[in-house]
Amino acid sequence: MSRIISFAKSFWPLAAALVFAGGDGFFVTQALGLGSQQPTQTVTVDIPTGTGAQGPAGPAGPPGPKGDPGSPGAESCPTGYTFSAVVFNSPGGQRTIATCLKN
Repeated sequence: MSRIISFAKSFWPLAAALVFAGGDGFFVTQALGLGSQQPTQTVTVDIPTGTGAQGPAGPAGPPGPKGDPGSPGAESCPTGYTFSAVVFNSPGGQRTIATCLKN
């Protein structure tokens, strides 16, 4: 019995380190606000099954101009846009993305 107790005591620091590491991960996500904002609206897009053969791909367009740097954060939208959820109903199933939509 004493061998089992001494064996368990040797893993105590490892267990404590895992608990602290998990707690740190939680606090970092809370501090950074990751995943804290909920979409303010939901838009649903229905994608029907095609009725004919797919046409050939068109030529690639020219590259656009370089944009200005955006504000930091996954959920901060520029002025005039709202953080929203877009739901795609397609024959392969339903998919949801979080994005900024123009007001």
